[in-house]
Amino acid sequence: MIEPGQRLILRTDGGSRGNPGPAGAGVVIESATGKLLAQGRKFLGKITNNQAEYQALILGLQAVKRYQPAAVQVLMDSELVVHQMNGRYQVKDAGLLLLYQEAKQLAATLTAVSFAHVPRSQNHLADALANEAMDAGNQPRTPRP
Repeated sequence: MIEPGQRLILRTDGGSRGNPGPAGAGVVIESATGKLLAQGRKFLGKITNNQAEYQALILGLQAVKRYQPAAVQVLMDSELVVHQMNGRYQVKDAGLLLLYQEAKQLAATLTAVSFAHVPRSQNHLADALANEAMDAGNQPRTPRP
């Protein structure tokens, strides 16, 4: 655990196989020096890729809040979500608007949140976690006696 008031890095990724299709989210929280503090994944059901990206961001913002950071740098490989969160692009899709609003409200509860686009190669752990979540969610469930 780190002391409250530290600068943290939040990496998130969401994806779906099909659009819409089975989707997953991956979240990674790091110290400012890159030390892994927490990671997680979640199967999201059948949604679009962009909805999965927002769901991952929301999960990440909720998770990073408990660290009481002084600043959070959010790194994502979704150029669309980063530009929408930074106000560069408008949110025109009704299916994304509520997710965008929720993410904005969560970000507003944190101090000094910034959003930056990174290539997938620099977001590989969050990407891998999102894919693991999709894989786990796609496993057929065997009935138990």
